[in-house]
Amino acid sequence: MTVSAVPSVNHGIVTVSVVVFHPDQQLLARTLASLAQASTALARVAPGVSVHLYLIDNGGMPEMSESLAALSQAGIDCTVLAGHGNIGYGRGHNLAIEQANSQFHLILNPDIDIDAQALVAAHAFFDAHADTGLLAPRVNDDAGGEQYLCRRFPTLLVLLARGFLPSVLRRTVFAKRLAEYEMRDVIDGTSVVWDPPIISGCFMLFRTDVLKRIGGFDPRYFLYFEDYDLSLRTHEVARVAYVPSVTVVHHGGGASRKGSAHIRMFAASAYKFFNRFGWRLW
Repeated sequence: MTVSAVPSVNHGIVTVSVVVFHPDQQLLARTLASLAQASTALARVAPGVSVHLYLIDNGGMPEMSESLAALSQAGIDCTVLAGHGNIGYGRGHNLAIEQANSQFHLILNPDIDIDAQALVAAHAFFDAHADTGLLAPRVNDDAGGEQYLCRRFPTLLVLLARGFLPSVLRRTVFAKRLAEYEMRDVIDGTSVVWDPPIISGCFMLFRTDVLKRIGGFDPRYFLYFEDYDLSLRTHEVARVAYVPSVTVVHHGGGASRKGSAHIRMFAASAYKFFNRFGWRLW
């Protein structure tokens, strides 16, 4: 996909895109409320910076007028993009990426709670590291434990084991392989890790010019692996950093727990991914 250049960049704006398809209304409301808090904190330390949200409705977006009003009160402008149908996760985000003329763009899932100081910490990190084009946060689960969502390049065996084997086998037979894939040898929750090969699409904070340079998401992925693809292509033009001072909570689940349709989409996207970047079986 090719995204045309935007003639001017507004260095005072952070754009955010959230794609929804029949989302959990309470989780989405929490996500938007946490974005408002993080935006308010950012405005205190960087008064010239504002946030603009693109809410992309791929279908089934519930009534969110109360949440949108709260965003407005927090100084966040919101553009709702709707009527295009369920075009997939990456293509949905691309609708916003094409319009963004910001300095930074956040790709955000509708099941993420952003820490109130996350955008402040991210802004400071980008200011201190001009070569960084993409930032990944520390991602916690509901209990406060870290989800290891930075990844090395996957093998087919690792993906099958991680997604579909019983937990007892993941904790025993495949524990070492899965730990290596999840970079547990270098991710300690407190130290910056440079250039993890793959980061999770639940929260990807880009310099917008880097995101546009690589053309946004590859629209051939309907769901799953689009973040793997995007991560690997980012390394061609900029550095990637895992920054644990930027913290979020993720309420999401894996494809194997979402039914057969998601398993089929996972398999189809995995096939496209390995065909593009090379097959590693074992």
